[in-house]
Amino acid sequence: MNHVYRLVISCPDQVGIVAKVAEYIAEQGGSIVEANHHTDSANGWFFMRHEILASSLSISLAEFEAGFQKVADSFDMQWYISDSHKPKKIALFASKESHCLADLLHRWHENELPGEVVCVVANHNDLRSMVEWYKVPFHHVPVTPNTKPQAFAEAESIVAQYGADVIVLARYMQILPPKMCSDYAGQVINIHHSFLPSFVGAKPYHQASERGVKLIGATCHYVTEDLDEGPIIEQDVIRINHSQTIDDLKRLGRDVEKTVLARGLRYHLEDRVLVHGNKTVVFNA
Repeated sequence: MNHVYRLVISCPDQVGIVAKVAEYIAEQGGSIVEANHHTDSANGWFFMRHEILASSLSISLAEFEAGFQKVADSFDMQWYISDSHKPKKIALFASKESHCLADLLHRWHENELPGEVVCVVANHNDLRSMVEWYKVPFHHVPVTPNTKPQAFAEAESIVAQYGADVIVLARYMQILPPKMCSDYAGQVINIHHSFLPSFVGAKPYHQASERGVKLIGATCHYVTEDLDEGPIIEQDVIRINHSQTIDDLKRLGRDVEKTVLARGLRYHLEDRVLVHGNKTVVFNA
C-alpha cells in the first residue's frame, strides 16, 4: 500500500476551489494519486478528498498543514489531513451475538482492515474466549438499569485508556447515553439490522415479517442521540419471500449485517466519509 496523506475538505461551493488546492499541492511537489469531488448543488456545498503520495512532497506534513491553512481560510474550509501510516485505533463494543464481532476481528487479523483493533468492551462474558484467541484485550462491563451511568463511565474510561479513535457497536445491544453520543460525535459507528428508515428500534426482523416485505437489509450509520437516525454510511439488502420464517430472516440478515458494517468501517478508516448535517458523502473506491 502506498504511503499517502489524505486531504479531506468541505466548504461552501464556489469557483476555483479545485484549482487552488491542486496548485498548492503542486507547489510542494505533491503527486495526487486519487481525487474525489462532489458538489451538493441544492445546498451550495462542496466536498473533496485527495490522496497525496507522501514521498512526493518536498516539505514535512506539519509544514504542508501550516501552509495550506491560508488556502483553507480563503474558502472558509472545514478540513483535515491524515497519514495512512498512522492507522486509526478501533474499540469494538459487543453483547452476545458474535457474527459482526467475529467478522471484524477476522478481517483485522488478516490485514483486511486499515486500522488497529485495540480492545473489545462487552456487557456479557460470552465472547471472551473468541476475542482472547485474537490476543485482543477483553473488558467485561455489565450494564443493568441501576448501573448504567457507572457502566458507561467505565466504558468511556477504557476507550480513553487505549486512545481509540473510533467505537464500533458490533451488535452491542445497549443505547448509548446522550453525553457519550455527544462526546464521540462522528466517532461511533453502529450496525442496525434493517434498511433504515424502515423498521427502527427493536426486533426489525419481526416487523419485516409482519409487514410481508420482499427485501430486508442492514444499515451502517453514525450514532447520535436520536436512536437509529444518525448519518448513514452504507446499506445493502437481500431478497426474501413469503415462505421464510423469522429465523430465516435473521440468518440471511446476519450476512448482510457483517458485510455492510465492514464496508462502512473501512470507508471511515480511510477517511472516505464526509458528514454534512444528517447526510454523508462517501467517496468509496
